[in-house]
Amino acid sequence: MQEWLTQTAAELGRGIEAGEICPLALTQTYLDAIDAHPLRDRIFSAVTHDRAIAEATAAKARAEQGQRLSLVDGVPISWKDLFDTAGTATESGSDLLAGRIPDTDALVLRAATSLGTVCLGKTHMSELAFSGLGLNPVKATPPCVHDADAAPGGSSSGAAASVAFGLAACGIGSDTGGSVRIPSAWNDLVGLKTTSGRLSLEGVVPLCLKFDTIGPLARSVEDAAIYLGVMEGTSGPDLRGSSIKGMRFADLRTVAQDDLEPTIADAYADALTRLRNAGADIIPLEVPALQEAMGLSPVLFTAEAYGLWRDVIEAAPHLMFPEILERFRSGKTFSGPDYVAAWAKLEQIRMEWDQATAGFDGILCPASPILPPNMQRLQDDHDYYVRSNLMALRNTRIGNLMGLCGLSLPTGVPSCGLQILGQPDCEEALLRVGAAVEQALA
Repeated sequence: MQEWLTQTAAELGRGIEAGEICPLALTQTYLDAIDAHPLRDRIFSAVTHDRAIAEATAAKARAEQGQRLSLVDGVPISWKDLFDTAGTATESGSDLLAGRIPDTDALVLRAATSLGTVCLGKTHMSELAFSGLGLNPVKATPPCVHDADAAPGGSSSGAAASVAFGLAACGIGSDTGGSVRIPSAWNDLVGLKTTSGRLSLEGVVPLCLKFDTIGPLARSVEDAAIYLGVMEGTSGPDLRGSSIKGMRFADLRTVAQDDLEPTIADAYADALTRLRNAGADIIPLEVPALQEAMGLSPVLFTAEAYGLWRDVIEAAPHLMFPEILERFRSGKTFSGPDYVAAWAKLEQIRMEWDQATAGFDGILCPASPILPPNMQRLQDDHDYYVRSNLMALRNTRIGNLMGLCGLSLPTGVPSCGLQILGQPDCEEALLRVGAAVEQALA
């Protein structure tokens, strides 16, 4: 049964379908692993034992009657602590929301439950999702799978750890500036950022509503595709037959390859070599307007975040991690006209991006320009924290600013993810590309 803890969700689902795996035994195996894990309380903010057993019992009955609701009916997964979960604390990693217990599930959780997924519990995250590092001294900082002293990546830090440490078959997270893809990259998982508006945010604690998106952190591209479908109430895109031969990629040079750490640069170069050897055409690409778009980030992200949270924050600022508090408060320096002008400029740059990237199957760059930074130094050195956070988010933020969908894939070098950016609302095409790239890098 211990081998179940490292299998993909699709493999587990096929095992249930074949009668080789009992959903109840599978869920109990996961719950036992969670309860026995020495870092459990740094990964999970809540373990929903009763709910998981009840859902697994129902999945077992359906499997025995040949009435399974989806391929992953009976497969246990985790949910980031910003998805409303009926009767379970949903605090978005912050003492500002301590004791917040919703009456209903978030819409995507309801959709997933209706197709048989088993909820193991809630995972820790960066406070109010406003950091790409995953460091949270207020609640808990999940571990990085490769380095006990390093940050795990955020803000979906616990979601990544739950999968990387074999405590969930998949983790559902959110991505506003990289919060699915950074922890996926640093923990060698597949992370899918969906297009803004693709998945409902109903019942999801917000950060920046214009940029907030939902996505899975998984063990394979197939699993990411399945859970995209599950959260939409569908079977997900068909990845069969995808091949990298003849695919045309852009190697994004503007911004994305500045100041790469040597290990990251080498891993990225090696990944491109393997893709070329597998038959892909890769062309260097410069998009000069992207530099200007990056400069709009402070007003676009922090003004909205502070606008949404100002009253709650200023009622009890002492409850917050000072670095997160300072980042929120930086949003109050911008005026309404600043914000409107920034959005008008961003829409213009998005059109330039669309023209520059038309005709490519995907835009490639390193998922993160840096390796996971040291946790203790992040807490002790303010300048190091600020620089690390900005660098961690830099490459993934390109996808959010341009309104794209995106994938992070493992390269085989620890904590060195490869990012593929796709066109808006083209997740199906991106996932087929991702499956081909995954095969070429394997």
